[in-house]
Amino acid sequence: MHAPSPPVAPRKRSRKSFWLKQLHTWHWMSSAISLIGLLLFAITGFTLNHAADIEGAPQTVDRAAQLPAALLPLVKPDDKPDAKQPLPAPVAGWLRTNLQMPAEGVAEWSADEIYLAQPRPGGDGWIAIERNTGKVTSEISSRGWIAYLNDLHKGRNAGTAWKWFIDVFAFACLVFTLTGLVLLWMHSKHRKSTWPLVAAGLAIPALIALFLIH
Repeated sequence: MHAPSPPVAPRKRSRKSFWLKQLHTWHWMSSAISLIGLLLFAITGFTLNHAADIEGAPQTVDRAAQLPAALLPLVKPDDKPDAKQPLPAPVAGWLRTNLQMPAEGVAEWSADEIYLAQPRPGGDGWIAIERNTGKVTSEISSRGWIAYLNDLHKGRNAGTAWKWFIDVFAFACLVFTLTGLVLLWMHSKHRKSTWPLVAAGLAIPALIALFLIH
């Protein structure tokens, strides 16, 4: 004789228990990964919304230097048309040492000048080299820590590593919200206010966007 099949109800409860455990695991893992990022983006969302009232005046540092004679042939004028290309490695190394500024990136080469823009979160910067004389001028400006964090929020001039961080953070937030939505659905029978609150979370920004933003 064959053993009787297990009742359907216990199997359903076992399956539900399995998925609940999986959802809770993914939910807390994604929340742990995205916690600090969410805190940062929430705070900078507020500071960006009030940027005109919070940000201070920029502080600027100007420097001047002279390329050594041994490096002048690397920047001397030529008959080539205007171009965009990196600085020669010896010139870039000398600038880093003497100006305490990064000198990587693509510079704009014109007949008289080489201009290297150095934008950064919370500020700006540039280096200019006169090709005839080797005279170097530079400027670094900073708008403070709040502007720095605001630019990180926007991903402005933050580089490739920060771009990848935002992608990973966005994916973690997506997992966090979707698993949270499924958990809401699974527990909604015992929490009658679940769907009215979810609907309010959708309706309020939608109504503001439709009727109060011009």
